[in-house]
Amino acid sequence: MAGQAVRAPLPAERLDLAAALGRTLADPLTALTDLPAFDTSAMDGWAVAGPGPWRLAGRVLAGRTPPPLADGWATEIATGAQLPPGATAVLRREHGRAEGGTSLHELVASGLPPGQDVRPRGQECRRAEALLPAGTVVTPAVLGLAAACGYDRLPVRRRPTVELLVLGDELLAAGLPRPGLVRDALGPLLEPWLSAAGAELIGRRFVQDDLGLLQDAIGQSPAEVVVTTGGTAAGPVDFLHPALAAAGGRLLVDGVAVRPGHPMLLAELPGGRHLVGLPGNPLAAVAGTATLALPLLHGLAGRPPGPGRFARTQAALPGHPSDTRLLPVRLTEHGPVPLAFDGPAMLRGLALADALAVVPPGGLPAGGRVELLATP
Repeated sequence: MAGQAVRAPLPAERLDLAAALGRTLADPLTALTDLPAFDTSAMDGWAVAGPGPWRLAGRVLAGRTPPPLADGWATEIATGAQLPPGATAVLRREHGRAEGGTSLHELVASGLPPGQDVRPRGQECRRAEALLPAGTVVTPAVLGLAAACGYDRLPVRRRPTVELLVLGDELLAAGLPRPGLVRDALGPLLEPWLSAAGAELIGRRFVQDDLGLLQDAIGQSPAEVVVTTGGTAAGPVDFLHPALAAAGGRLLVDGVAVRPGHPMLLAELPGGRHLVGLPGNPLAAVAGTATLALPLLHGLAGRPPGPGRFARTQAALPGHPSDTRLLPVRLTEHGPVPLAFDGPAMLRGLALADALAVVPPGGLPAGGRVELLATP
């Protein structure tokens, strides 16, 4: 649902390779050249022409353009160096013996087949070949491939801007909890998680339990996505619903059949912006982030939904009687097992978890197939 709320991905921009890290490709990555761009040696040794023994002539180093090699001749060559025209194979250094600096003999009697230890031009790809689809996240490996293909800049989607509004009079930004006051755990948890999902965090603000203050914070936020924590239920100081109504918001999701996290919400704000309302309980907020905030951000960044991740359970996974349950689990050789400290206000189990198991109503027996969501 959250991904479907996005009418179109954000516009593209061209960035230098280093600046594109973590962004999403706006266009397919196509090869600007053959890779390798020329025949190269895969090993240190000698480039040889025809069957041996061979007469020796000089050496070829990486970065040099070698002269042609006549039949019956060999030249010393380094790994990655361009193969001389006329060369038929590369003889590894440990498989050959140079005598007197004038002749080369093969130590292995089986012979040297044509193409041995040669990386032929275009072995990895051909010019104009599609290498990666649009929507691919730019990782260090993608940057390396793009550079090898000759790219200096990449077309990538702009990051969606996000502001985090932490709601509640009871929250502390630093120090030990004290009577009636607790530390804000969600700000430190959510900021790096949202950034890793492709968001550009433009700020985190604490908003007191006041309808007017919350309405102003939502209406004045410059972010394309506003993420709030707390205030999603119907308690005496849960002002998110009336603040959204006053700000002209349109609810797209207002509660889900998921535990923890059932009072999460998603709204469209004037100007095409969005608001994700996360419950105040930490594990419930994590559930809302995984199921609403991340799909929304991925849609804005042009990242297509990935394939589901599934496993067979090692132990039975307890469920909620009527709702889907997101359960922190540890992944073992034999499948996921549940962790303790999995209450909606707890983070201890999550800190030990490898994934969140999507447990259907009623739970799953040992050996059941379960979907797994990534943890922060």
